[in-house]
Amino acid sequence: MRPLSGPAEEYLSWLAVERGRAPNTLAAYRRDLARYESALEEWHRTPLDAAAADVERLVEGLRREGHSPATVARFLSSVRGLHRFLVDEGIAAVDPTADVEAGRLPARLPKALPEADVIRILDSVSGDHPVARRDRAILEVLYGTGARVSEAVGLNLTDLAGGDGLVRLYGKGSKERLVPLGSHAAHALDRWLGPGGRAAMAPERWQRRDDAEAVFLNGRGRRMTRQGAFAVVRTRGQAVGVVLGPHALRHSCATHMLARGADVRVVQELLGHASVTTTQLYTKVTNEHLRAAYDAAHPRAAGGGRTRAAGAAGAGRAGEAARRGGGRTAGHAGAV
Repeated sequence: MRPLSGPAEEYLSWLAVERGRAPNTLAAYRRDLARYESALEEWHRTPLDAAAADVERLVEGLRREGHSPATVARFLSSVRGLHRFLVDEGIAAVDPTADVEAGRLPARLPKALPEADVIRILDSVSGDHPVARRDRAILEVLYGTGARVSEAVGLNLTDLAGGDGLVRLYGKGSKERLVPLGSHAAHALDRWLGPGGRAAMAPERWQRRDDAEAVFLNGRGRRMTRQGAFAVVRTRGQAVGVVLGPHALRHSCATHMLARGADVRVVQELLGHASVTTTQLYTKVTNEHLRAAYDAAHPRAAGGGRTRAAGAAGAGRAGEAARRGGGRTAGHAGAV
């Protein structure tokens, strides 16, 4: 990647120090700004003399290359942030991005798993092997607390030491929040942190203090990375035929809680959303599930074509499934 200009480096340093932006966010901004400055250099320009037409030309180029609206929007956000910083610091007089539009992003609904699928995944990870104990603990924590994967792998032993049933998570911008640790997650963590669990994967001598403090370790006795946790989630899902994305268990936690009557403000606090508007996306998911269930089951629903016999058969199967898994599901969701 090409080196950035001095003003761009100052901007990224400001984001890191003053705004507390996460390393992954900074890396994405760096890639965007490198692309921006590289194009400007070809046009014999710099960020200090760039015009709105230059920014629009780059945004349109990203669209032609087939980049998603989200990628285009993030690119413009990176560039806009740089120019606003330059103006605020008196380095430049004009912000060429002021009137540039990235286009409206469609609201993407979070993809939550059915409760039965979540329980199948969790219950499929069993046994006394240290890896099985660790993986079960990771999955239970992700679903039980709604934590982001980065928050889970960032857990330190001291974050669990309160003894009050709460766990300390550090979200975006290193914002701290305390969330309840459900009974299933607490039990899985106890097994992982007890004899034959984490200690069996710990090295004889720690290479870094950060590793010694980590809750979750990889096979080399180092703090587990985001990529390592993603692999655990994906592999354990594939083992029971369920395709999982990075935040599938987080989305499922929020959706299942709202479906069972949790207040949206409570879920907002649990997930660490800055705005309740973000959390309200999950209410749309639960409403969609309600609509689908109604259309499938009600004999007078618009577009419904099922017979009473078929509906009764489906209800019987659903009831049997609920009887088989209801105790575990209800207990888990209630403990979240």
